[in-house]
Amino acid sequence: MSHRDQTLVTVATYNEMDNLPRLVDEIHGALPDAHILVVDDNSPDGTGRWCDARAADDPRLHCLHREGKLGLGTAIVAAMRWAVEHGYRCMLNMDADFSHHPRYLRDLVAGMDPDGGPAVDVMIGSRYVPGGRVEGWPLHRRLMSRAVNLYARCLLGLKPKDCSGAYRCYRVETLARVDFDAIRSRGYSFQEEILWHLGRAGARMGETPITFADRQHGSSKINSAEAFGAIWIIFLLGLRKLRGR
Repeated sequence: MSHRDQTLVTVATYNEMDNLPRLVDEIHGALPDAHILVVDDNSPDGTGRWCDARAADDPRLHCLHREGKLGLGTAIVAAMRWAVEHGYRCMLNMDADFSHHPRYLRDLVAGMDPDGGPAVDVMIGSRYVPGGRVEGWPLHRRLMSRAVNLYARCLLGLKPKDCSGAYRCYRVETLARVDFDAIRSRGYSFQEEILWHLGRAGARMGETPITFADRQHGSSKINSAEAFGAIWIIFLLGLRKLRGR
């Protein structure tokens, strides 16, 4: 079934029962006609079971179950494949923990086809353009995020100021031009890598300011191994770019 005029909001979850029920309500408060796809990695806290129960009464909600924690990057790729297969117009990805507030959903969708401006293929909810900011992070984490963004922009030739943020709206017909099997990232470096692949496919990118707030419930999934893995994969992609591959 094609949903060519609809937006799909995708959320990857692992133990997000403290957040997901309210998030679903607030997404539909902002975008009443949007569909939601939850990609759940077999959460022990029952996130996936709650989603199935809610979806039984709400045809706008869908849940894709995976066998375990397979990495954030692979979850977003699974959501992108689902969006392409079901023919949505736009796919909007966000975190489940309210660090990406639903109040920005309309701005991201509207930014895809702005009044009086050129259409874009990726609209990024950006912490690092005028009007954007971060709340609740210690100084070392702010510096690390800025450094990773500068690193990725230099190595990969990316234009956006915020290359590592996950709050984004994608034009699905542009995603269909990406070879998902060629994506190496399983974790957080996915955000930079998918921009690199989309750039090679001719995607036009824009940014709209958001306030990113650190999660209030649950625990962060990022750790030092994820961070160093992201730096390594970005380095390898940079080598590919230098070699013209």
